[in-house]
Amino acid sequence: METKDLVINVTSSEIAIALLENRRLVELNQEKSNIQFAVGDIYLGKIKKIMPGLNASFVDVGYEKDAFLHYLDLGAQFKSLDKYTHLALLKKGRLPAFNKFRPEQDIEKEGKISDVLRQGKSIVVQITKEPISTKGPRLSSEISLAGRNLVLIPFSDKVSVSQKIESVEEKNRLKTLLQSIKPQNYGVIVRTVAEGKKVAVLDAELRSLVKKWESAVGQLKEVTPPRLIISELSRTSAILRDILNVSFNSIHVNSKPLQQEIRDYIVTIAPEKQKIVKYYKGKADIFDRFGVNKQIKSLFGRTVSFKNGAYLIIEHTEALHVIDVNSGTRSKSGDNQETNALEVNLSAAEEIARQLRLRDMGGIIVVDFIDMQTPENKQMLFEKMKEIMASDRTKHNILPLSKFGLMQITRQRVRPEMNIETIEKCPSCNGTGEISPSILYTDELEKTIGSAVGKYKLSRITIKTHPYIAAYLEKGFLSVRKRWSKKYKCTIKVMGVQSYNFLEFHLFDKFGDEIIDL
Repeated sequence: METKDLVINVTSSEIAIALLENRRLVELNQEKSNIQFAVGDIYLGKIKKIMPGLNASFVDVGYEKDAFLHYLDLGAQFKSLDKYTHLALLKKGRLPAFNKFRPEQDIEKEGKISDVLRQGKSIVVQITKEPISTKGPRLSSEISLAGRNLVLIPFSDKVSVSQKIESVEEKNRLKTLLQSIKPQNYGVIVRTVAEGKKVAVLDAELRSLVKKWESAVGQLKEVTPPRLIISELSRTSAILRDILNVSFNSIHVNSKPLQQEIRDYIVTIAPEKQKIVKYYKGKADIFDRFGVNKQIKSLFGRTVSFKNGAYLIIEHTEALHVIDVNSGTRSKSGDNQETNALEVNLSAAEEIARQLRLRDMGGIIVVDFIDMQTPENKQMLFEKMKEIMASDRTKHNILPLSKFGLMQITRQRVRPEMNIETIEKCPSCNGTGEISPSILYTDELEKTIGSAVGKYKLSRITIKTHPYIAAYLEKGFLSVRKRWSKKYKCTIKVMGVQSYNFLEFHLFDKFGDEIIDL
């Protein structure tokens, strides 16, 4: 039976979310505190430049580089959105009720950007791609507000149901139900998780999304572009919204406020699951306790081992990602070469699907599998890849193996790829090839503690360091830690962190914030 667990590590600078399936890390999301320009955020922007040659415009949404809006991303109902935005921005008069608003005609599919936009115009836009590399955000004016069961689309009038709901009766029930309860001038997409949900649940969520949209539009007259007008849920809540289901076993989080926030959220969508949210009180780092750090170190390098000596080599370029499958020590076995190649390739397919989710790799991915001769085996590998990738929530497309044994995969890229440096500098020389005398290490640590206590008048300090160093500091009845506590009249705690370099240490105050300005 498959188990799913979520481990959330909250620090002063970021929230890291690890999704484990059968205790194996399959997704890792790191969300910086005060992150901006996230996918789903809705802004009131200003047109900075029209580019007729690209049939697109650049829009100021407050990012250091202007965002990109193509004509094809305006949405068929752009004229309606534009007119209603104009009415909302007027300083006088009352905004007409949204469900009484008379929509404009759809824009032409093959039209020109200069026919509908002009420089300096205010426009409501939504982030569809976060800033990646040297590019600013990618925008759309086809606005959508996502809930757990429904996606609300203002200015549309269609109701569509997820293709993943197989029952025709259930599809018809949901479509008829939403058509009867949705207000005028709104379209709705029914998500897969809505299957079997009662009318009261769907109606409450629909009303909440409508209120969120109309409240934001109603306040536009008080807003000067560029300005965020509707923020997408935090990455944490968005992940919960999308992946939480009855198969979830536990959610471990090391922050009391976030535990309560998650529990309150779960009560609204699945009351019976609120007990799975557990507050982690342990002294060890939460990612160390659940084996996440160790998996991160082994999974984010250029070379990834997966089964019986076989391994992947993963290379990244600006244009695409390349994955090479190698049989390693498997090639020495006496098995039939074709059978051996198929077995390695099938195992590699599982690890590749995991890596795509884990690193959030997007764009074009080219996989060089081990050569196979028979068409049946090639087809089996293609079918296996499709089957494994079916659980990937990100839009993707997989092509069969080419005659050169290459498989091409495209995967929607909406965020920068997750990239974690796993190669560490030598902890002794810090990459220089020369080391300071190790006998002076504790003197350096003590000096740093004395400086922190003196500068900030601290009564409590936590030292996080490698477990070996932590053990040395705690050794004996009158340990080094106790002597320092007495000397500086400060309560000192020592915590070993497995992911730290051997001579790495960091100091934290009683609130858990790192002391860095020393």
